[in-house]
Amino acid sequence: MSVVLFWFFSIVAVASAAAVFIVNSMARASYALALSFIAVGAIIVQLELDYIGVITILMMVMEMAIMAVFMVMYMGMNPALMPMDMRHNKHRSAIIAVFVFVLLAAGALLIPWPERMGVPAANVTASLGESLMGSKMLVMLVISPVLFATIIASLVLANPRGRYDRRGDNLDRRGADGRSEPEDPIRGGLGR
Repeated sequence: MSVVLFWFFSIVAVASAAAVFIVNSMARASYALALSFIAVGAIIVQLELDYIGVITILMMVMEMAIMAVFMVMYMGMNPALMPMDMRHNKHRSAIIAVFVFVLLAAGALLIPWPERMGVPAANVTASLGESLMGSKMLVMLVISPVLFATIIASLVLANPRGRYDRRGDNLDRRGADGRSEPEDPIRGGLGR
């Protein structure tokens, strides 16, 4: 069962990472990237590195959530509706990607890995957390949601009006001159 789960999460991680460059919107690319990191975190948990795996999953989910908030607040529209293409400079990017993959795969397969010295601690998770954060773990657990709340509050204060305040709920209505774009009642927007 362990091998089946490993291959399942590996396929999900690679497929969703590839989807980042295939889908046609920033929101879908963000969701695909989040799914890829969740699958990688699940693999790490399966390798009995619970702390690193869970932190990877939580960090990536929060990062993608914050990215979605920034897209919606600063773009002023639903990013899922905006078509885009993530494949810029396609030929050089493909060459660089293949080169980096071959280099990393060769390093992983050909490098002489060191032998394990000593024995793991009785509680590996606590030992790893102490090594990474020291005595600051509790501080970071308290500060993280406060920072997230600060980001949301600053976005709300910086952009009090969204597209619905500018045009109302009926975004498909025509302007006074019959154009498909309604006139923007506030200067500086689409209607200038």
